Amino acid sequence: MIMRDVELIGIASGWGAPDPGCADGPRALRDAAPLVCVLPPRRGFSVLLQPQDEPGETSDLGQVAALARRLAETVSYSLLRQRFPVVIGGDHACAIGTWSGAHAALAQQQESLGLLWVDAHMDAHVPATSPSGALHGMPLACLLGEGDATLISVAGAAPKLLPERVCVIGVRSYEPGERELLQRLGVKVFYMEEIQRRGFAAVWREALEHVRAHSTVYGLTIDVDALDPRDAPGVGSPEPDGIAAVDLVAEVRALAADERLCALEIAEFNPHHDREDRTLRVVRELICAVTGKDEHDR
Repeated sequence: MIMRDVELIGIASGWGAPDPGCADGPRALRDAAPLVCVLPPRRGFSVLLQPQDEPGETSDLGQVAALARRLAETVSYSLLRQRFPVVIGGDHACAIGTWSGAHAALAQQQESLGLLWVDAHMDAHVPATSPSGALHGMPLACLLGEGDATLISVAGAAPKLLPERVCVIGVRSYEPGERELLQRLGVKVFYMEEIQRRGFAAVWREALEHVRAHSTVYGLTIDVDALDPRDAPGVGSPEPDGIAAVDLVAEVRALAADERLCALEIAEFNPHHDREDRTLRVVRELICAVTGKDEHDR
């Protein structure tokens, strides 16, 4: 078993989402019982608040870009210190900062970055194709080098990800424009229909093998709305008939022994929509699973 030196990074931002309640997700997790399975008592959970003091940055785009730059620096520094960053959002626009920072650090180490993107949505809009203009629907496109120049230039020139190094898993809600973009680029997408037909474990193995075959290290980003709302109701954009929480936790636990896994990100946990702390418990289980331990292990 790999002994990961985990560093929790909370991103208290809802600037990219229509429902900003996900900004309170990191704080809700921090205020719950300590994550003794991951962190020694001496290390706390650092929450990066929304950048209220950025001069002239009053738009959603400006705030998201400013926070992405700070997050990219934090993640890059964490990886260069040989730590394992676990980023907790906040809306999924945080992925721009997380994986831009990971790319910057890994490029210095001559590593190539792959990514498993677990999500009910494609998050692959550009401004011209987005009906809502919500930035949490654009991070994957930005990381692939498509979209707003301010966002795709975070932590250096785009792209941060090559299409053949990405797999999207669990999609069941999308618009034609973002599907066309991912098809044009050649990104591999596993829809919920295929998961229901083949089983989650089989699809997961194929996606993992694909990402491993095209990169030297890889990360995992999980939008909590990929899960079935019966297991994880605490999200701003729930979609029915999602991935069973027990299945995803089991596969993440299996990754605990894989030294090629470099970082984990969990986004869109909205405690204001949670019921009976179901989503909170799943998020905690996922964080602990990446260490191969249970919540109460010491």
